[in-house]
Amino acid sequence: MEYISETLSNLLGQTAFMNLTLGNLLMVVVACVLLYLAIVKEYEPLLLLPIAFGMLLVNLYPPIMDEGGLLNYFFKLDEWTILPSLIFLGVGALTDFGPLIANPKSFLLGAAAQFGVFGAYLMAMLLGFSAESAAAIGIIGGADGPTSIFLAMKLGQKAIMGPIAVAAYSYMALVPIIQPPIMKLFTTEEERKIKMEQLRPVSKRERILFPIIVTIVVCTLLPSTAPLIGMLMLGNLFRESGVVRQLQETASNALMYIVVIFLGTSVGATASAEAFLKWTTIKIIILGLIAFAFGTTAGVLFGKIMCKATGGKINPLIGAAGVSAVPMAARVAQKVGAEADPTNFLLMHAMGPNVAGVIGTAVAAGVFMAIFGV
Repeated sequence: MEYISETLSNLLGQTAFMNLTLGNLLMVVVACVLLYLAIVKEYEPLLLLPIAFGMLLVNLYPPIMDEGGLLNYFFKLDEWTILPSLIFLGVGALTDFGPLIANPKSFLLGAAAQFGVFGAYLMAMLLGFSAESAAAIGIIGGADGPTSIFLAMKLGQKAIMGPIAVAAYSYMALVPIIQPPIMKLFTTEEERKIKMEQLRPVSKRERILFPIIVTIVVCTLLPSTAPLIGMLMLGNLFRESGVVRQLQETASNALMYIVVIFLGTSVGATASAEAFLKWTTIKIIILGLIAFAFGTTAGVLFGKIMCKATGGKINPLIGAAGVSAVPMAARVAQKVGAEADPTNFLLMHAMGPNVAGVIGTAVAAGVFMAIFGV
């Protein structure tokens, strides 16, 4: 009888019920809310579902992120910046750069959206963060999870990498919620109804030369961006060359999805109650939201300037796609435009600034690394 009692006591002591803190329970609730948004509302489930489930696992069984734990091995690939670079390879293989090539002015909208990055950088420094921490926090404004992880590790900000990564990926997934109110606030209904002219056809030669030229120019000016820009452009060259279809399909499908599983669950697993429920983390989450909102606002306002300068030929909504959440931000521009006029088709026009935003955020990260001598 004593043996049975001792056995049951040991089993009870090993259950999560006996070890969960109030903070763990709160994070479990947050994880369930994110799972609801991913599964029921379908808010970028490829990102949000693994992140939410990683968050759920680490708060039910914290040792899963300890040295030797399953998700700790996944996280090592984040620390070594391997997974962010592979994500860029897949994004390049998936993405059509044609709209950006056809309308190079889109680069200006992608650049304008980086205002949120540098604005949040200054705000973070005013709140007492070190310059390196502020830079790593500011990059959240680009809504680019891989670049956020990459820069945080390059600047030695492992201690806050978890909150930064969770914030960046969460805002990427929540683009359909965050961006539309900002877009509608700063545009009139007449502006949202503007129909843009069809983009010119882009030749195969242009498509092949573009990733090569961008790699040469950007990596010459900012060599530290080579892992991100290089992989992005390599993936696109796989796509556009037409001679390595197997590599393009692997990079954009099987490899991409494997990396998303590893990256998403490991990022979510950084959101343990002990690491996440701190004032520092809360400030990072708020600063990231401000940065993202500022970036969206700057893109829309610059779109309005371009609209005036071109005599109403550019719909300001596409400026919101200047953040690098690709293709989510472009889809949101299309959705908001269609709400004003169901016959309005802005998706391909918005893809130009969206792709420019991916490049722009990577360049912003390169600027920070250059500033700090990384």
